[in-house]
Amino acid sequence: MKTSAIRALKPNVTQEEAVRFFRSGVFRAAYWRIRSGPLQRIADAYVPFWVYRVRYAMVGAVSTRIFALDAVHGTLDLYEFPQVPREEELLAIETRNRLMPRLAPEAARELLRMKVLRVLFQQGFFKLRALRVDIERMPVELHLPYWLAFYGSNGAAKCRVMDAVRRRIEGAKAASFFEEWLAT
Repeated sequence: MKTSAIRALKPNVTQEEAVRFFRSGVFRAAYWRIRSGPLQRIADAYVPFWVYRVRYAMVGAVSTRIFALDAVHGTLDLYEFPQVPREEELLAIETRNRLMPRLAPEAARELLRMKVLRVLFQQGFFKLRALRVDIERMPVELHLPYWLAFYGSNGAAKCRVMDAVRRRIEGAKAASFFEEWLAT
């Protein structure tokens, strides 16, 4: 992996806070020690996201929302922003711990459409006046920070993932996403 500069959203969790979190909680920490071994190390990782403006009609009004989709597989949870992130919300970072975009733009657009429809249906199917969803990719590529905690012993390691912006632990889907990246 080569080092290169990226633009990343500022994290809301420092490395020290992430370490404390991964080691905290009697039951949670004990569960991971028993299941996977002790906490060995922690690392930051940056995932590229493409930003889109999405317009749709709901209850007679046209609404616009800003979503971001991961540009690797499109499998991570969508991000929603009140507006396109501004420069002061971003950091320029030199890192090797970044994933590369692999998703074709057409596939990303279709994945985003399906995910947005799911979000809209959860808000109320009967409020939708039309299923027309207009998607416009914004000229912004940003990386979102994650903390990866590695547990294990005897050469076997398990990964646990924290979203460094949302301050939450991600599930098995995100863990396998990063484990796949680390295996390549």
